[in-house]
Amino acid sequence: MGGPVDPPEGSPEGGPGGGGASDDEYRSVVFDESFVRAARLQEFSAQERITDHAPAVRRTPALRRGLTRQVVILVVLIVIAFGTAIYMGVRSPYRTAPVARHTEPLRMTVIPLAPTGAVPGSGSVRDLYEHSPAAQFRTAADGIALPAAVRRTAHFSDSQVVTALTTAKDYLVDSSLDPDVLTGGAVRTVRMLVDPQQLDQFDQSFDQPVVDGRHAATGWLVRFDPAQAELADPHIRVQGTLHAAETDTDSLEVTSDHTFVYALRPAGAVDGARASLFTVRRELHFRFDREDLRNHQAELLVSYVQAGPLSCSVDSAEHLHPLLAGQTAKKDGPAGTDPYATGGATALCGALAPSAQPSV
Repeated sequence: MGGPVDPPEGSPEGGPGGGGASDDEYRSVVFDESFVRAARLQEFSAQERITDHAPAVRRTPALRRGLTRQVVILVVLIVIAFGTAIYMGVRSPYRTAPVARHTEPLRMTVIPLAPTGAVPGSGSVRDLYEHSPAAQFRTAADGIALPAAVRRTAHFSDSQVVTALTTAKDYLVDSSLDPDVLTGGAVRTVRMLVDPQQLDQFDQSFDQPVVDGRHAATGWLVRFDPAQAELADPHIRVQGTLHAAETDTDSLEVTSDHTFVYALRPAGAVDGARASLFTVRRELHFRFDREDLRNHQAELLVSYVQAGPLSCSVDSAEHLHPLLAGQTAKKDGPAGTDPYATGGATALCGALAPSAQPSV
């Protein structure tokens, strides 16, 4: 039998030995199993196409998962960038610096009240109080009560308002009730409560006291001449009010108005010596900024004091010089003051009403 032979017109195009591409052109192409599997298209069944109206070929889900992951990463990056921008805006070192604080000097007025007759006295302090307008006053710090209702303001919280009121109370207690302060001794406890920018004025008032409306020691606190008088009873009677209010976005003001009644006797007197009452009415205005509130300190704006029985002609800048039981005021009237002179305050004096004295 004869062997196979090529057709007369030659091998078909594309067949082995054909005139299309040579066999050598395709020998390097190998379709391995992984290539074939990756190129496979998964076809829906006829029932799936009828029921779900899906295309004949199912899309490979790998691309969809990749897109979802990229979207999530993009969103996270946007959120991080946005948060960083906000944080840098809040923490920016180029924010406007706060305006420097300006503290005013304390303005003070001390008015002596002269009795119209002899100062009443008694060997019993209890009788003195019971027969005086101070009979119903509370004792010592109990008489300096905070307001029953303390409310926040537009720019200060409840706790900040309470702090301002408490600091004002502490100042009143230390400057009006401390026996060491009253006898002309220690001033440190009072000084610690004063705004640092007022300390120069405070110190000058004690180093060089003068009646000029700025530098009287008795404008800052109550103190008696220790060579003249001493406490006959440590239980001082007190009555008054405290009130807090916001003055601007950065300041609170507290106004205090209290009457203090002291039982005094001559310095060095024996127990049972006649005592008399001495009354001090103090109206103080405090201002607090946020730094004062943090440091438990206060700026004093106004100190208005009425005290008696005193003689009008006696200098009360350094100490109060009370008239004691049986004594009368001098008839020479208040100290002379030149109204044409500058830098000083005009002397003031009042009369102590008989009703303000005990009826013993």
